[in-house]
Amino acid sequence: MVEVHLEPNLPVPLLALFAICTTLVVAIHLIALFISTCILPHIEAVAGDKIDPDTKPSAAALRFSPHVRLRWYIELAWVLSTGVGILLFLAQMSVLTWVRFRGISVVASIVAVAVIIPAIVVFVVFAVQFYRQLIAHKYERVTSDINELENAVLELQLANRRSSDMV
Repeated sequence: MVEVHLEPNLPVPLLALFAICTTLVVAIHLIALFISTCILPHIEAVAGDKIDPDTKPSAAALRFSPHVRLRWYIELAWVLSTGVGILLFLAQMSVLTWVRFRGISVVASIVAVAVIIPAIVVFVVFAVQFYRQLIAHKYERVTSDINELENAVLELQLANRRSSDMV
């Protein structure tokens, strides 16, 4: 928790904003930690399974692996902790400068916010670009898999026609 000595004459909306940001930062990170802590034993259970190093894991084993089934929760924990958590932390730092420096120096608060805003912009731009690249890669992979399946279906149909022509 942020330890700060508050002035008695701070505006209530500023105090409320500070309380909301602080509470959300802690809550978001605790939720992400909880999700990660709940999922980790499931992944370790699969990782600890005895697998013959000469054989590849079966498709069914990979499909039912916890990291695949719990992917939504893993991504949620990642988004909450990194994306939302960092944005809330930066917002909290901006509000904290207004709470702490309000009676001392308005210029210090303005400068702090002026520094934090470009950091937020850089973070958001990076996050959007990173996410777009992930989605593009996933799209290409799925498209490739679909093309492979279509080719396999065509080959099976041709083989089936050939075998029926021979009979």
